[in-house]
Amino acid sequence: MSVSKPTFASSIADGPLDQDQSERQLALEYLAEAWNAAEDEGVETLALAHASLFAALATFVKMHGDDATAALVDLLPDRIRSGEYNLDRVLQ
Repeated sequence: MSVSKPTFASSIADGPLDQDQSERQLALEYLAEAWNAAEDEGVETLALAHASLFAALATFVKMHGDDATAALVDLLPDRIRSGEYNLDRVLQ
């Protein structure tokens, strides 16, 4: 399964960036570069997505604990359905 290379240029904020947003945007740009390099080496998109989710969740568990991470994950279905993670959405 192959999907076009990720671009996260405007995916975090739709207004002026504060320091935290700027840092998250920079982090996303680094991740996109690594993602693209891995795809160029033949790593499948789905494998990258699973590995990224695992790494992110493992980091949250390490930093915030099981319960806080589970509470965060419980919020994801509504956020996904509302389009928060849709890179093709139009921000108004």
